[in-house]
Amino acid sequence: MRTYGPLFEDPGFALAFRTVQPAPKHPTSLLVLLHGVGGDETNLASLAAGVPPETLVVMPRGPVALGPQAYGWFRVTFTGSGPVIEAAEAEASRRLLADFLRQLQLRHGVDGDHTVVAGFSQGGILSASVALSEPERVAGFGILAGRILPELEPRVAAPSRLARLRGIVAHGRLDEKLPVDWAHRASASLSRWGVAHGLHLYPAGHALTAAMQADFLAWLGNPAASWNARAD
Repeated sequence: MRTYGPLFEDPGFALAFRTVQPAPKHPTSLLVLLHGVGGDETNLASLAAGVPPETLVVMPRGPVALGPQAYGWFRVTFTGSGPVIEAAEAEASRRLLADFLRQLQLRHGVDGDHTVVAGFSQGGILSASVALSEPERVAGFGILAGRILPELEPRVAAPSRLARLRGIVAHGRLDEKLPVDWAHRASASLSRWGVAHGLHLYPAGHALTAAMQADFLAWLGNPAASWNARAD
């Protein structure tokens, strides 16, 4: 049975984090999983159950404290016209996450070609933000019930750099927090930028469902099977 270790806080890393145990001594790949707003780093531990044992799974804690055991990557207000973010916090977290990935890769000898970053809701937003702005840092990214920030567009890398990326967009059709239109917008943007990806939709609300987890793990194990955009 896989579980997770204690919170690791070290000035050599940009973010506090936990690793899924047992952790490989010599990992061949790296998976970084990001929680949503108001959660913590343990929320996506269930995703690690189907990850190959040679993959190091790292779960960082968002830098913005929102309450007891409640963290985020940036503050957001949900309004009748859509979510309104604290853009400066989102940018600061994007930079922190990019630094954190570099630090992990250096420590464990895993390069960007063998690194995937993914997250739920706001964690998916940050995954896309780093992958699309610094595509050499990762091979793939997952947006699970999240979106691509419109504010990110000026930082999106050139198509020649994005061509190496692979992604997956997974979303509930009944999502009450981030309506499914955000998934369609994300897929359309990725197509426009030439990023190969899969689009998966589910009869669910704003949740990381068992079906979503299974599709993500299948993509992680064989991403070529899901790189062509489609809606389930």
